[in-house]
Amino acid sequence: MQTAAEGHRSKKYILSINCGSSSLKFSLYHALSTNLEWAGSITRIGEAKAHLEIRDYSHYLLEHHDKHYKNFNSAITEVIAWLKDKQEKYPLMAIGHRIVQGGPKHFEPVIITDELVKTLDEMVYLAPNHLPEEIATIKTFQAAWPDVRQVACFDTCFHHGMPSYVKDYPLPVTYKKMGLMKYGFHGLSYEFIMQELAKQFSPVAEQKIIIAHLGNGASMAAVKNGFGVETTMGLSPLGGLVMDTRSGDLDPGVILFLLKQAKLTPDELDGLLSTKSGLKAIAGISDIRELLQAEPEHPLAKEALTMFCYTATKYIGALAAAMGGLDMLVFTGGIGENSAIIRERICHELGFMGIELDKSKNKKNELIISKSTGKVSVRVIKTNEELMIARLVCSVFNYAIKQ
Repeated sequence: MQTAAEGHRSKKYILSINCGSSSLKFSLYHALSTNLEWAGSITRIGEAKAHLEIRDYSHYLLEHHDKHYKNFNSAITEVIAWLKDKQEKYPLMAIGHRIVQGGPKHFEPVIITDELVKTLDEMVYLAPNHLPEEIATIKTFQAAWPDVRQVACFDTCFHHGMPSYVKDYPLPVTYKKMGLMKYGFHGLSYEFIMQELAKQFSPVAEQKIIIAHLGNGASMAAVKNGFGVETTMGLSPLGGLVMDTRSGDLDPGVILFLLKQAKLTPDELDGLLSTKSGLKAIAGISDIRELLQAEPEHPLAKEALTMFCYTATKYIGALAAAMGGLDMLVFTGGIGENSAIIRERICHELGFMGIELDKSKNKKNELIISKSTGKVSVRVIKTNEELMIARLVCSVFNYAIKQ
């Protein structure tokens, strides 16, 4: 029998908002069950022809069109207008936001207050390419629905328990007090994958697992006995693996060279490392699918793909060493979930670790793509950060009700 609170929630919805570097994902879930009602996205924000698409839970197309969204605000405004037109049908209980960074003190999901927004404003220097848009999005939704509570779901939470010898940089403690430490990102994706694994594989909490979240932004996490113990990104989402337009890890001397010899300003350096590096810098193409198509006739496309797969292979080895072994490797993210050839190339040199792919299963994107004789189970699991946000929003309000 439903309680009064559950009856109220069953008629309401949770909206999940996920701001990317040039895309916006938004999904609506039933507040009681977290079952999906519909999901939408706006891609290529800032380009001449961005694309909006909204599909319901059965994948039926509700809305789609191409349009020039010059910035995130114009994209958010369109989503709000679409929701306002249907607000009697979809009354909101809460709005959950993926927030990339909350500094050293804010990492657990929490109801957004004016004080929290002020704190996030003060933390923009830790994530200048993400936080400004996320804060602006929160404020825009506050203006549109002032009586609907919003929840911040931090991408760093999953990694918060990493040991100090992993989180702390070998620099004077003065800088740590300013927030300089290893935070790690893609935490909502990693948390979702761990929940899915727990459903599929009961002894998951006893395993040594590497999760490879491979997309435009790419990272990996080492999970030992259910806890994140290491990850490839550090202070910002720029570090670790080579990415579409991001450099990944660099010798600190490279930064000094660019500042001193190339005379770049800090803002120019930020732009270079964020939007003009990685695969795009090597081949002039940043999309993995386009690179694979160009590879036969384009030596630089081949070079970019080789570097991407090489760095991924290298980090799998490093993270396995950090845990003292490996029981399971999970591929997720747009590339990890969909590109069999990239998974094959990454795993090709890892036979010495007990990683053996079944080529047929890999091509079919099956759940388990490793050979039964391999010592390491290799899996492909579709991530869902928006659903994870909805689940976290529910957990926050359940806690609030009990208090």
